Amino acid sequence: MGLYEFFYEYFVLPIKENQGYNLVNTLTYALILGIAVLLLYKMLKRMGIKVNEQFFQALMPYIILGPLMRSMTDIGILPRTYLTVSPGGYFVIAAFAIASLYVVWRHVGPTEMFYPIYRDFGLVLVGGLLFILIINIGKASFNWEVLKYFIPFLLLAEAFIWILTRKFELIRDNSLLFYTHFYDATTTFVGLQFFGFWEQHVLARWLMNTFGTPASMYLEKFLILLPVVWILDREMKDEDPDLINFVKLTIFILGFGPGTRNLLIMLMGGG
Repeated sequence: MGLYEFFYEYFVLPIKENQGYNLVNTLTYALILGIAVLLLYKMLKRMGIKVNEQFFQALMPYIILGPLMRSMTDIGILPRTYLTVSPGGYFVIAAFAIASLYVVWRHVGPTEMFYPIYRDFGLVLVGGLLFILIINIGKASFNWEVLKYFIPFLLLAEAFIWILTRKFELIRDNSLLFYTHFYDATTTFVGLQFFGFWEQHVLARWLMNTFGTPASMYLEKFLILLPVVWILDREMKDEDPDLINFVKLTIFILGFGPGTRNLLIMLMGGG
């Protein structure tokens, strides 16, 4: 198999035929993500931008852009191309977020003005997508029955995390990450269990086949997240707090983005 055939089979064909992820592209994208996190962290340090609550709030519109764009693609409002589905769509959103960040930084620097202006840039982009959604709202087929399953299972999942926060300091200190990833797990569980959706990721598919239920998503999330936050909070406690915060921000995005995408797709009748 030549290089072109290899790339086509493992990277192009899964997107073209909506096959989901395989082991090769999963590991490749994970490596790219790891490198990107380190490079972005170094860029923020050089720019003097702190990865704090203000930065998190300013970044939220860009985090929302990804799942909004993907759900609009799934219901046919946006064309299905490499640039509108994952992972290509997330590269596009990241490019917008980084370009906006640089433009704002060049004009105001790492001052208090940076955060609200950067946030507003993102809100303009979200507003543009929402406008496209509104004028094409007829292509959506809203299914509010989704909430009948989603809300009770979400409450049960988050109640489980709340109980754990009362007993374990590590989970309490990282409760937002656990809540967010159990939100993501709930959207996956509801979509697969009640609405005939299918799982794209390799490890999740293996766990579901092994245990025979999409509820294994909760186990996957917990068993991955727990050692990761242990390493960040215990083994890396002497590292730069901005690095730890940026890694945790990335983990949050990896839960909130797919979870919101799943929920929007189900609500708008995508599949």
